[in-house]
Amino acid sequence: MLSRTADHLFWMARYTERAENTARMLDVNYQTSLLPQSAAVSKVGWQGMLSISELMPAYQAKHGDVAPQRVMQFMVKDETNPSSILSCLRAARENARAVRGTLTTEVWETQNQTWLEVNRMLRAGEFERDPGQFFEWVKFRSHLSRGVTVGTMLMDEALHFMRLGTFLERADNTARLVDVKFHAVQSDFFGAASAKDQEYDFYHWSAILRSVSGFEIYRKVYRDVIKPERVADLLILRPDMPRSLHSSLNEVVANLAMVSNEQSAETQRRAGRLRAELQYGDIEEILANGLHAFLTQFLDRVNDLGARISRDFLIPA
Repeated sequence: MLSRTADHLFWMARYTERAENTARMLDVNYQTSLLPQSAAVSKVGWQGMLSISELMPAYQAKHGDVAPQRVMQFMVKDETNPSSILSCLRAARENARAVRGTLTTEVWETQNQTWLEVNRMLRAGEFERDPGQFFEWVKFRSHLSRGVTVGTMLMDEALHFMRLGTFLERADNTARLVDVKFHAVQSDFFGAASAKDQEYDFYHWSAILRSVSGFEIYRKVYRDVIKPERVADLLILRPDMPRSLHSSLNEVVANLAMVSNEQSAETQRRAGRLRAELQYGDIEEILANGLHAFLTQFLDRVNDLGARISRDFLIPA
């Protein structure tokens, strides 16, 4: 396969997944903002949203103080923000158009229709009328894109590069989400908290789980009240949780093996080693050594993997 074709497929999948992840995070912040809370607590949530995407400097340069409505506009429809939902869906569609001949008709039409429809919805003001409904639509279109891809594409290198893009992006985003959201909770994980703190924490952790479609999964796996260390365990180490770091790395390793070439051995070794650390990791040990340090190192290694995949497969020799 031509490296530029692989590059377009890889980034098409990454941008589609990024749009979905942005919608998930915005949705959880929007739903949480409807709960009774002080303006300061609400502001911390929206600052966290910008921190996850590393967009605080860009936002402040354009809008100054953090305000919920401005953050949502910036993250949904600002064309100058490369990580906004609109920018991601446009980039996904442009990458799909560049490799139209490699895609099935269904995959191309799904990407193209998503782009046309999001423009129509934003022009008609549907986002402002019901943000929650808009975010659900973005998530649905990403699910549809992934399902159509797996259901209609030949299981060859094209599909494997798309899967690589999807799961690298997902691993990166879940790690950022866990890191920022755990930082946002002021009460000690294991200390005694007031009844009000416990009530706030319940909604906080519930919102985090819902943002990764993990609330029902948590109930099924642990059958207990929501505890921070178990939320961390679910989102980091559980291989059967679809959006966990472990599950994402399993997919990255499997798809790397399917497209391996003579220069990708070191990339595969690093991916395998990172997956092994998650496979044999222990959440109590991770929390004892520092969750933030663990996730920062994880993000560095995922970014390194992305750079190595680009060098090994995507940049023309």
